[in-house]
Amino acid sequence: MSQQQRQALDALLRSAPRSETPPTPAQQRALFATVMTRPAPEGVVTRKTVLGGRPALDLAPAKAADRGRLLYFHGGGYVIGAPDTHVGIAGELAARAGIRATSVDYRLAPEHPFPAAVDDGLAAYRDLLDTGADPREVVVAGDSAGGGLTIATLLAAREAGLPQPAAAVVFSPWVDLTLSGASMRTKEDADPIFTAADVRAYADLYVGAGDRSHPLASPVFADLSGLPPLLVQVGANEVLLDDAVRLAGRAGAADVETTLEIGPGLPHVYQSEHGRLDEADAALDRAARFLASRLNASAAQQR
Repeated sequence: MSQQQRQALDALLRSAPRSETPPTPAQQRALFATVMTRPAPEGVVTRKTVLGGRPALDLAPAKAADRGRLLYFHGGGYVIGAPDTHVGIAGELAARAGIRATSVDYRLAPEHPFPAAVDDGLAAYRDLLDTGADPREVVVAGDSAGGGLTIATLLAAREAGLPQPAAAVVFSPWVDLTLSGASMRTKEDADPIFTAADVRAYADLYVGAGDRSHPLASPVFADLSGLPPLLVQVGANEVLLDDAVRLAGRAGAADVETTLEIGPGLPHVYQSEHGRLDEADAALDRAARFLASRLNASAAQQR
C-alpha cells in the first residue's frame, strides 16, 4: 500500500479551512454536499424510491445477482449527509459485492433529534421484510454515524422481534455519544478531520439534553448478543478509533462473529477515497467479500 498516498491524503484533509464561527447545520450540509459527493460507479444505475416511509436511493449494479439486498446508512454525525452524498461509497460496496442496494434518507438532527434516525432505520428494515425480502438475503452497512445507526437498527429490530439480517459492515462507526473513548484524546492530533469538540457538537445536536449512553444512541453500551456476523473497519488516525475497537470487543464477548480491521495511518471513513487510495479499494473489496460470503452461506443453509 502507498505511504505516499496516505501522506498526501492527510495533508489534503488538514488543509481544509476552519471557520471561526461555527456554521449552521444548513451551511454544513451544503458544504458537505459540495465537497464529499462522488458519482455512482460506472455500471450502477440509481433510482429514487421510498423505503419505510422515507425517501431512499436504489443502486443497481449491472452485474447484480438476482438475490441479496444491501441496506445502507450514510454518515454525517446525524446532522448532515444524504444518499446522494454517499452514492459513491454505497455504490462501490454494492457493485463489488454484486448486490442491489438501497440507501435511506433518514431524518436529521437538530430538526429531528434522537431517536428519529433509529425509528427510520427500523422502519426501512421492517419495510424490506414486509415487502418480501428474506432476512437471510439482506445485509446492512453504514459509515460513521451511519455505522452507529446500522448497529442501533439491528438492536431495535431485535427488540421488535424481527429476524436479523445475514451480516453487517460498519466503517469508522460512531457508537459512543458520551465521547468516553481514550482515542478522543490520544488520537486528536493524528486525526486530520475531527477534534473531540467537533464530535461533541454533533452529539449536542442529535441528543441534546437526552441520555447519551442510551444503547440506541451509543450502541457500544448495549447488549450486542444475537447480532449477525460483523465486520468493523476503522483508521488508526481517528478520534473514533476506540469506538470501533470497543464495539468489536463487546460484540465478540457477546458471541457475535466479529472481524476488526484497523488501517495504519488512515483517517476517518478512508473507504470514501476509493480510486484515489489503494487501502480504500482494498478495504471495500474485503467488505464486499465479507458480505457476499455471508449471503452465500445463508443460501447454502436454505437448500
